[in-house]
Amino acid sequence: MKPNKLTIFNDPIYGFISIPSDLIFDLIAHPYFQRLRRISQMGLSYLVYPGAHHTRFHHALGSMYLMQKSIQVLRYKGVDISEADEKGLLGAILLHDIGHGPFSHAMEHSIVNGLSHEYISMQFMKELNVVFKGELDGAISIFTRKHPKKFLNQLVSSQLDMDRLDYLKRDSFYTGVSEGNTNADRLITMLNVVDGNLVVEEKGIYSVEKFLMARRFMYWQVYLHKTGVVAEQILISILKRARFLINNGVNLFGSTPLLFFLQNDIHLENFDAKVLELFSKLDDVDILSAIKNWQDAEDRVLATLCKMLINRKLLHIKVKKEPIKKEKLSKKKEKVGALLGLTTDDEISYFFFTGEIENRAYNQESQNIHILRKNGKIVDVAKLSDHLNIKALSKTVIKYYICYPKEAV
Repeated sequence: MKPNKLTIFNDPIYGFISIPSDLIFDLIAHPYFQRLRRISQMGLSYLVYPGAHHTRFHHALGSMYLMQKSIQVLRYKGVDISEADEKGLLGAILLHDIGHGPFSHAMEHSIVNGLSHEYISMQFMKELNVVFKGELDGAISIFTRKHPKKFLNQLVSSQLDMDRLDYLKRDSFYTGVSEGNTNADRLITMLNVVDGNLVVEEKGIYSVEKFLMARRFMYWQVYLHKTGVVAEQILISILKRARFLINNGVNLFGSTPLLFFLQNDIHLENFDAKVLELFSKLDDVDILSAIKNWQDAEDRVLATLCKMLINRKLLHIKVKKEPIKKEKLSKKKEKVGALLGLTTDDEISYFFFTGEIENRAYNQESQNIHILRKNGKIVDVAKLSDHLNIKALSKTVIKYYICYPKEAV
């Protein structure tokens, strides 16, 4: 590490985070990564929890810090992690979310059609690997889960990875929802590797249980909070309406990258290097600036939706355990149309819609969390745990929502 380079960040969660190499420093300094300072970690959750203004930049650094600790713990326990493995792990976890678009998950399929943030992250990593002359080969191998050492892949992407450990603790801190706080240090200290797979030593089982419960709480109380859900749907509707107007010859204000993605249908087949470069210039600022401007649009639908979001005058939302009956939906739809003076189903659909939210804290069918018992046997956490809720957490819970103007209650 060159002495003139910044070597630490002061993080409110973990304290000082050290930058371990020139490669990591240069990746952080790259414009692709600096963009994450302008991408909200939790989308529009700040409309519910005012403190939730942290960014993907924070999260990426925090995840890297936890990975550094995991490497240290596993090496101490005799697990073979070479310098090349370490470089790959730190690169993969640092860049794992670099493909997120504005407001993170809120607009994952609104800017580009059918492309996940993981796919776009991979394209960024490939471009950076060219810039850094193959230094990210190991990181790409781990990120795509193709590395022969399975536990390396699992540290970056599994049901108990450094990504989840950081975002639960970080999001809990910034929202003030204490139920989501997890003891990441304790969990990492209990990690080990058996037969090439990541496991948790038996004395850490209660920490795993608390982690899964925290994940459940955070999804219902924060990530799937009904106000956050309706805000995200309004944001998606704004982009949908803007795209419709632009494609019908209406001139709207917008930055060059934003207008490009609204004017063009971008999907897997045409997501090339030029599109990636434009995507790298798109962030929360572009979206908020446009929405503020569109409040004065001639199109009443677009203007109304933008004012709702800017002024937090959101649609009313009801969440039910059972699907809403069609007769009730039909009557409510008519009421909304009459209230707003809208006649077409297409225009009404911006202010009256339904959807589903689902939550499963633990998936027993994929990437299980394995507990290493004192007798050497490996057991799935759901089978070993005496906490009755663990099996319940393995079931997918689906809830149904309906959104409409408060005046139509």
